[in-house]
Amino acid sequence: MTYTAHPTAVIDEGCSIGAGTRIWHFSHIMPGCTIGEGCNIGQNVVVSPGVKLGRNVKVQNNVSIYTGVECGDDVFLGPSMVFTNVINPRSAVNRREQYATTRVGRGASIGANATIVCGHDIGEFAFIGAGAVVTKEVPAFALVVGNPARQMGWMSEYGHKLKFNELGEAQCPESGQKYKLAEGQVTRVA
Repeated sequence: MTYTAHPTAVIDEGCSIGAGTRIWHFSHIMPGCTIGEGCNIGQNVVVSPGVKLGRNVKVQNNVSIYTGVECGDDVFLGPSMVFTNVINPRSAVNRREQYATTRVGRGASIGANATIVCGHDIGEFAFIGAGAVVTKEVPAFALVVGNPARQMGWMSEYGHKLKFNELGEAQCPESGQKYKLAEGQVTRVA
């Protein structure tokens, strides 16, 4: 075994768990999911069949990652945040064949108690504020907050709000990385 799991965790056969991953109390890792190397799966987390988590994904306590979710490397999923996987759930109607895919891009962060409505992708290094309800696509580097979530700016890879000058240029105060805003999209240039 190349990963570590607390004795109360349930690890089903048929899942793939990368080296160095840690799985904490009362979590359930279901068959057919893939968890990358160096991940941290907090307490009371469910990882459903078909879920894909990249390397170094941090899943905080009380998160259910349902079938249809794919997270890139270095994603942060905050405490008690929620993914959905069906647009119109009904207890009496089986919609397992209608699970929508939600992709979370590399380096994105989703804050505590946020809700991600299925079928809406989150771009690389996007930052979803605590309690936000995401009901549409989120561009790379975007900062979104509120219910429904609205874009309030742009974030650096290090998680700092970017302040663009009149030329559409910004610099991260921590890393010194430079960014360009053009045609409603942010890219890192150096």
